[in-house]
Amino acid sequence: MNEAFYEAATRIQSQPIIDWKKQGKRIVGYTCSYVPAEVLHAVDILPVRLRGIETESMSIGDTYFGPYICSFPKCILQLAGEGKFSFLDGTIITPGCDSMRRLDECWRKAGDDYNGIVPSFFYYFDVPHKTAPHGMDWFMEEIRKLITAVEKHFNVEITPDQLTKSIREYNKGRRLLKQLEDIRCKPQLGISGTDAFALAVAGTVMPREAYTDKLEALIENLTQASKSIANGKKRLMLIGSISDDIELIQLIETNTNAIVVAENLCFGVRYEGNEIDEAGDPIKALAEGYLGESICPRMYGKYKERLAILKQSIDRAGVEGVIMQNIRFCDLHGSENSLFERDLEAAGIPCLKIEREYGPLVETGRIRMRIDAFLERII
Repeated sequence: MNEAFYEAATRIQSQPIIDWKKQGKRIVGYTCSYVPAEVLHAVDILPVRLRGIETESMSIGDTYFGPYICSFPKCILQLAGEGKFSFLDGTIITPGCDSMRRLDECWRKAGDDYNGIVPSFFYYFDVPHKTAPHGMDWFMEEIRKLITAVEKHFNVEITPDQLTKSIREYNKGRRLLKQLEDIRCKPQLGISGTDAFALAVAGTVMPREAYTDKLEALIENLTQASKSIANGKKRLMLIGSISDDIELIQLIETNTNAIVVAENLCFGVRYEGNEIDEAGDPIKALAEGYLGESICPRMYGKYKERLAILKQSIDRAGVEGVIMQNIRFCDLHGSENSLFERDLEAAGIPCLKIEREYGPLVETGRIRMRIDAFLERII
């Protein structure tokens, strides 16, 4: 496993980010997978997915959000207030859910008390809840507005050719991640769930060309490997709320007879293989790729489609049990996990539903005990 992936996946200011800033280049953070990173990449701005790792206190987050809300946006606000995102030249906030929508106003309000924590480019990127034609038209217009805002603030020009070039570069990574998922589906598995997840998370913060090159080399080695680390282990899938916690998958796999062979997480390889069209209007292609292919529970009328995709992944990877985790006060995943549990259990697939806080695994003992009991249930 390449250490660069782990370093990027487990630190807010990883070495690739530090090196990028030393070159005098710009970085824009974003909060949700609906943001088309190609728009920033097209003009040599590094898109960095914002995370809440390294949070050790919630004093700032609780002050502006209050206690009864998802801890993920609170962790982001906490780190912003502490100056941990000082390397950002801009931030893009999206309404992935109502808690994330509130991050926009809470971050702005915190900026009145903590000088310098709000980047000069602070943009709200709206996302519709439907993929109907009017929703798609709306989303295309939002992408155009984002392009205009980036051009104006950073004094650049984003041309269709530049966007298409960036789409091609990102598609390389998507194809490689699809190959990774194909490898994980095989009985002779050569990579742990922890390592595979670190690869996916690293792709949201590393410069794309460097990421693609390292990922290609690693997958080539995995393809040639003959040793399996999955022999006799129970094959699990992890789904649910937003999570970039490498430690959560480590907890599942360390000193157990289990291995995570698939995920359906916002930071994972949820959209592997869903390449964006490289021909025609790049804005339309981005809209169809980012919104049209979405299986997030925030999207209306898509439950049956999401369930079918889960079952397909379960069958393809030979999954023997599904762990469903959701952050406390996450209405979207908390509710949908109950529906998944009902329907997957009816199909004979054992499920474990866990509610937890985002961030450092302070509940390790409780979660580990429930995982151990769950593994005993899987025959």
